Amino acid sequence: MRIAFASGRVVPVVPDGRVFDAIVVDGDRISAVGAAFDVAAGTDLRVVGLGGRTLLPGFVDAHDHLAFTGAELAQVDVRSPGVSSIHELVGRIAEAAERTPDGSVIRAVGMNDRAYPDGRLPTRWDLDEATRVHPVFVTHISGHHVLANSVALEQRGVSDATGDPPGGHLERDERGRLTGYAFDAAQQLLLPGGVEIGHHGPGFHDDAPLDEVVGDIERACAAYVAAGVTSICDAQVTRRELDGYREARRRGSLSVRVTAMPISSQQEDYAALGIAGRIGDARLAIGPMKFYADGALTGGTAAFTRPYGSDSQYPGSLYWESDKAFREAVVRAHESGWQVGIHAQGDRGIDRALDALDAAQAALPRTDARHRIEHCGGPRPDQVERMARLGVWAIGQPRYFWDAGDDWLRAFDEERAGRLQPYREFAAAGVAFAISTDAPVASYRPVDTLASAALRHTVGGATVGPDQALTIVEAVRAYTLDAARSFFVDDLVGSLEPGKLADLVVLDGDPARTPPDRLPELRVLLTLMGGEPVYDPLGLLGARPGG
Repeated sequence: MRIAFASGRVVPVVPDGRVFDAIVVDGDRISAVGAAFDVAAGTDLRVVGLGGRTLLPGFVDAHDHLAFTGAELAQVDVRSPGVSSIHELVGRIAEAAERTPDGSVIRAVGMNDRAYPDGRLPTRWDLDEATRVHPVFVTHISGHHVLANSVALEQRGVSDATGDPPGGHLERDERGRLTGYAFDAAQQLLLPGGVEIGHHGPGFHDDAPLDEVVGDIERACAAYVAAGVTSICDAQVTRRELDGYREARRRGSLSVRVTAMPISSQQEDYAALGIAGRIGDARLAIGPMKFYADGALTGGTAAFTRPYGSDSQYPGSLYWESDKAFREAVVRAHESGWQVGIHAQGDRGIDRALDALDAAQAALPRTDARHRIEHCGGPRPDQVERMARLGVWAIGQPRYFWDAGDDWLRAFDEERAGRLQPYREFAAAGVAFAISTDAPVASYRPVDTLASAALRHTVGGATVGPDQALTIVEAVRAYTLDAARSFFVDDLVGSLEPGKLADLVVLDGDPARTPPDRLPELRVLLTLMGGEPVYDPLGLLGARPGG
């Protein structure tokens, strides 16, 4: 059966920017895009009227953590502005404790403690006021820090005498007592760990059983397709997540295309198996290898040559103790054939990333490696030029401005804050870039990310670097075709062209014709993956669910 969608705005996201009114899907592929009278022909054709609605490629999230998004959807939400003070944080945990059996773990997510007006950060003693019979773990909005209560510290055997691991640290008060915070790699000391990754990144891979991980994946897939997301690149994957994705696929519930980025702690294991670079298929694949240079911009561990913070108190930190060891690991990955994605937020972290990528190209020139800097928060102008010369991609997350922009305006002067994620500079210098979410750090909904790319507004009503904003047309391309290009799936998805997979989304309005501040109100009416409906609340392709 061939299906034609007609009488709407079909936005294929092609270089010439043309918009059509019809598209034909034949099986799992797109067979034609154009004017309705040209493409809608044939006796076996079913015509579905769009009623003036807009049809786009399925959104491609180039930096995402789908399995962890699913887990967080089932945890206690302490994001701002819903929770905007220590008192409200303690209250939310206390509410959770009332409905949680004694001794069971309470996990909360999305804490933005830098936005609290209390004049201090919460500590384990604050959490102890909420419960003394539950281990409590509160994950920072960045995903790079966790706050635990005293019960959790005791159960994990972490005390004032515990030392800091490479790539992270435990926060202490003026008397040397643990406050309950674990930063970056030190998270592995507190969280019940299922996978040890050492200094290679933030250790948030807990010991959840396989069925729970699969449940998280299924929960996130349902939310993603309802938001119009059909492909993601999971930017930190160990055997825990990969086993979950494989099992979800076996069960037929992996309704989002996943490319996994193995964390660099697994480099030697992959080398022993002879795997180097993309392997898999259109539904589940292994793609770039993930490295970490520095920490998180929100929370003070991004590494800058000029410290930041209200009192310039944050120089940031680096995950690898040695520039040489980091550079050699990246060069080995490059020489083996891997695409490399390096988390780097501050300019000192970006220097480390670019030095390694420069050394890699010097050792073995590759014309289309598409190496990436994940986030690329605060690059200097000379680094932007260097990225262009090396052909390095920037993978940004504009929704950060909404969630963390007010904190950034306090932590940086106006000029430095305005150049965070400088998309206009990237474009002018010829640096390829994509936009993404980093969910669950930020909202997984494309309409939220598009709005932030165009507005760069904060939750407090400020604007951060308006001269770096994208148009909606640019943002849609950066979230579809360019996102697909950033991890080598643009031959399959990212635009509506004959021969590509029929991954598409129908919205009740055209993003390009919608005021940016109204974009979050747009609704997804249909999501197809490979020609099959994975979200169809109105029953556009059949009976309405439950009807």
